[in-house]
Amino acid sequence: MKKYLLLTPLILGMIYSTPSLSEEIQVGVRPYYLIDRMEDGPLKEKLLSCANITFERTDFSIGHRGASMMFPEHTMEAYKAAARQGAGIVECDVAFTKDKQLVCRHAQNDLHTTTNILATPLAKKCTQPFTPVKGDQKASAECRTSDITLAEFDTLKGKMDGANTDGKSLEEYMDGTVGWRTDLYAMEGGTLMTHAESIQLFKSLGVKFTPELKTPVVDMPFDSFTQEQYAQKMIDEYKAAGVPASDVFPQSFRLEDILYWVKNEPEFGKQAVFLDERMGASGLDPNNPETFKPSMQELADMGVNYIAPYLAMLVTVKDGEIVPSSYAKEAKEAGLKIIAWSLERSGPLSNGGGFYYSTIKDVTNSDGVLYELVDVLAKDVGVEAIFSDWPATVTYYANCMGLK
Repeated sequence: MKKYLLLTPLILGMIYSTPSLSEEIQVGVRPYYLIDRMEDGPLKEKLLSCANITFERTDFSIGHRGASMMFPEHTMEAYKAAARQGAGIVECDVAFTKDKQLVCRHAQNDLHTTTNILATPLAKKCTQPFTPVKGDQKASAECRTSDITLAEFDTLKGKMDGANTDGKSLEEYMDGTVGWRTDLYAMEGGTLMTHAESIQLFKSLGVKFTPELKTPVVDMPFDSFTQEQYAQKMIDEYKAAGVPASDVFPQSFRLEDILYWVKNEPEFGKQAVFLDERMGASGLDPNNPETFKPSMQELADMGVNYIAPYLAMLVTVKDGEIVPSSYAKEAKEAGLKIIAWSLERSGPLSNGGGFYYSTIKDVTNSDGVLYELVDVLAKDVGVEAIFSDWPATVTYYANCMGLK
């Protein structure tokens, strides 16, 4: 039987067949595509001037779930792609299995959209089996990491995240990749990873770590496994691997998790990242500080050093230009370091950009706006780093502007 706190021979071989860290960073054609669509001006000229430079890895570029715009998220293939695109930090979202082992998944209940589980015998163990569309009722399913053991999880393959809720059959339901992504790199199935395996892979790639402790969808404690034990187990796997705390940026949407690390693992807690989605969940208005509860200063006083809101919370529009929001200004005044998420997740920006661009939708009418936003985030907001589903986009900008 496989010993899951160790690396399997297959995984070990794949990790150590990774190309040398001296391999040249590759940004591909997408940054140039985006620059071509920018309006003429100083920023476009500056970015064009860097077309032939040698690109280097940068901590300003974070691989969001790897390089998940075109690779199955949280797979070895996505992680390697992110590193090759120059991401200095890569994310493993951390969920737990039925036997309380840690694995890389964006959510505890996304196996039905991110893996092939519904097409395997394990489908019968899912919390909610697949139900096809019927009348006004959409097709649905729900499969959780906590529905299966780690041994069972290890048999699955990653696919592009998506589901066709109009599917009349299982095959139609699983074929849910949106048109601006691709199944090209998912046809053979992505290699899923445990959290411990991701640590070894990231070490071999020469990148830093930003694990996110996913909020459980099951009641906690889960079979006597408490939230605190869950938070501690994630940190313990870095300590067991000999990873210095300075290379780890643990994240959570739960402020309680951040404060647990600040108190119980202070070296790791220094770089703990509070993921802030209060604009949607708690009615926060990014241009009204009275709605910031707790306030930025109160967060800082609790020991929070890093805050990570989604893109729309950091910017607004004034006189037709993208400018920092009050949220961004208050965070900087309180001494909080800001990380933004997530670039390249909205698809084409010709229609306003959707969720991530909601506060600047009036000036978002082309993919060329993307680098205008990045420039404001870097220079005016002063973010420490940007998550992206295609890290090469941020890598190009950071190298051109001399950001490490």
